[in-house]
Amino acid sequence: MFDIGLVSFRRLNTNDLNYMYKWLNHGLAAEWYGKKQFTMEEIEEKYLPYINNEKPTQAYLILYNERPIGYIQTYRIQDYKEYAQAIDIDENASGLDLFIGEDDFIHKGLGKYIISKFLEEIVFALYDTVSCILGPEPDNIGAIKTYEKVGFRYLKTVRTEDGDEYIMRIGKEEFSQLK
Repeated sequence: MFDIGLVSFRRLNTNDLNYMYKWLNHGLAAEWYGKKQFTMEEIEEKYLPYINNEKPTQAYLILYNERPIGYIQTYRIQDYKEYAQAIDIDENASGLDLFIGEDDFIHKGLGKYIISKFLEEIVFALYDTVSCILGPEPDNIGAIKTYEKVGFRYLKTVRTEDGDEYIMRIGKEEFSQLK
């Protein structure tokens, strides 16, 4: 059994790109998050702008007892205009994306606690956010069930440049009542 008190988050840095390479090319993260083999150059192209604050996404490693086990990010949806138009959310919302990359932490029930802790400590504390939006692929039933356990509810399915997304939402007020 895992101790949720041992879960923490640390901003992604250049030394972490090897983890991203490993996770996005192998296992469950590769299946749902990347769907292709990435070169290290592609990993750097995607994540260095977050690390260097050149793009408005806040990127973090998920740590368990200080061991990197996954990746989580948040951003203000309005900062990504094409995505904001595609999902058509008319409120000050933050997006959230994540994956657990280490096999021995997958399908162990930890996801709900990671997301709840990240919402409390980062998403709803970082911006004047009224809601958080997730957009898993409609076929990613495991992720959808985890998000429902946190309190996210289905809004609609939309097509984005990355494919279909099953848009789910939780309001800050709803979340605070669930704690």
